[in-house]
Amino acid sequence: MSSAAPTAPDAAPDQAVRSDVPPRAAGRWARLRAAVARHRADLLVGLLFAALAGWLTHGLWPDPSGRVLALNPEDQTLYEWFLAVDSRALLGDFGLLTDRLNAPDGVNLMANTTVIALGVAFAPVTLLFGAPVTFALLAGLNLAGTALAWHLLFTRLLGARPLAAALGAGLCGFGPGIVSQTNSHLHMTAQWLVPVIVWLVVRLLRAADPLGRVGRPGGTPPDGGGHGGDGGPGRGGPDRRRMLTSAVGLAAVVSVQVFVGEEVLFLTALTLLVMAVAYALADRALLRRALPGFAGGMLVAAGLALLVLGYPLWFQFAGPQGVADGMFSPDYFSADLASWWTLSPLSAAGSDEAARLTTGPAEYNTFLGWPLLVVTLGCAVWLGRRPLVLACAAGALVMGALSLGPDVVVGGDRTSIPGPYALLAGLPVVDGALPMRFALAVLPLAGTLLVLAVDRALRGTGRARRLVPAAIGLALLPVLPAPLPTAERPALPEFIAAGHWRECVRPGGVLVPVPLPTPKEPWPMRWATAADAAFAMPEGFFIAPYGKGGTAAMGTWKRPTSYLLSEVAKRGGRPAIGDRERRQAARDADRWGASCFAVADGTRHADDLRATLDQLYGPATRIADAWIWRV
Repeated sequence: MSSAAPTAPDAAPDQAVRSDVPPRAAGRWARLRAAVARHRADLLVGLLFAALAGWLTHGLWPDPSGRVLALNPEDQTLYEWFLAVDSRALLGDFGLLTDRLNAPDGVNLMANTTVIALGVAFAPVTLLFGAPVTFALLAGLNLAGTALAWHLLFTRLLGARPLAAALGAGLCGFGPGIVSQTNSHLHMTAQWLVPVIVWLVVRLLRAADPLGRVGRPGGTPPDGGGHGGDGGPGRGGPDRRRMLTSAVGLAAVVSVQVFVGEEVLFLTALTLLVMAVAYALADRALLRRALPGFAGGMLVAAGLALLVLGYPLWFQFAGPQGVADGMFSPDYFSADLASWWTLSPLSAAGSDEAARLTTGPAEYNTFLGWPLLVVTLGCAVWLGRRPLVLACAAGALVMGALSLGPDVVVGGDRTSIPGPYALLAGLPVVDGALPMRFALAVLPLAGTLLVLAVDRALRGTGRARRLVPAAIGLALLPVLPAPLPTAERPALPEFIAAGHWRECVRPGGVLVPVPLPTPKEPWPMRWATAADAAFAMPEGFFIAPYGKGGTAAMGTWKRPTSYLLSEVAKRGGRPAIGDRERRQAARDADRWGASCFAVADGTRHADDLRATLDQLYGPATRIADAWIWRV
């Protein structure tokens, strides 16, 4: 039945209802809804990871400035100061040698784990809300971001189903080692660029392979043909354009990662090297086809990265306050073999007794537990002799073995059995990495094996379709992390929090907190952090060439005056002060370029410190809740 009503001559024939939304806006909303629909699984997984990260770090959020990670407060203080210094790049006040600590010598930011890229990227947050807020935000974002990046890699590169990818990515981003490193080691947990590096390396390899079969499920490309850079798909030549863009992208991402965390980049490069050798041995035909182009692309990437990184790396090793060696003993920072089959104390099913198997709560890198080890091994055997499986297994075995250090330790007892790390000990760059952190590379390798196993099971129809995911799920349950312990920390003095420090030191000048900060007690560095590193202070917590013969050391030696004040702060008492001590105090203040000394109310033995400083520098002045001595 049709209507006899007349139609307006300018009306669209298919327009039944007039919309008030402009066509372009309607089109944008439609595209947005379509994009959300296409990526619904990714968004849900990302929200799940974000919720888990927020739950693990929620103890910081009631008051980031007044809360601290209870298991490693010293490093949190250090990283908050790093973030404050990095944020000054937004104000045009930044250099690779900062004068805001260890005055007047300064600190080489490249020689320290200063997470420059993160600090600069989040500088607006730091300047608006303070470095503690940025730290708390990054502690959670690094976990969720790393897991989500691995999930995207597994679904895009391996074509894995969302459930399989989510399980593996969860282990990569929330495994025992990463959760443990979240205790203030932002440079180790910010691994969200690692999957991008892996993707670019595989993209380069695929482009260099005339058949383009690298890493494809089943060994064949989705389009059934090769990538033909010399005339299109199937023409039998490498895709030179993709090779070039992959090399350029790899150089860019590697350059950024250097300013996020060099140790993670080193571990990634070493792991990929081991995997590449294993993959090539398992697929000799690929080696013959792709090696020339792949090697050329890697050389291009290395050359471009060196153009960007040449000066910063020179500055790190040979510049002012630079160090060319590692300062941590590989014998001490080695993984205990027994820790591999033990559950982390930070896991839901873990025990505090296991802490004796490592050096501290930030280094539970190997605590996978025997259920996960057994299931991962079973998955590797079940998947068979696929090149990718063999490469992951080889990488996990090598990196796990290197984590044992120069001599194998079992249950706390050092044996006479040499570990594979002994072959690398003393090599440049290698000695800057802690052996036990090599185990962190095992997490994504184990995660990849789990992804491949679950994906294969879900694509099948037999009993494995249910048994494999169930077995992996049960093995992952014991390593589920528990929220990180947090604690309250003392409030900052009003002298700092309200900005009264400006009454005794100009911005960029040197304020001497008493007692001065040290690596073991860096708490006065919170003063500078709260002021966005607007003033400098002597000594502190950092790495610099103050060891024997100019080798790397933590912190610097104390001046006579700072030693005197630290002893008073520790033990109390009022030492005898004569003309010699006053002359030395004047020389030390002049050496530091100090504008004033400050003792805040609530400082341990504050009365004795005030009496000592009165004798050294004359009567004090009261500003807010602090005593001040101008020099």
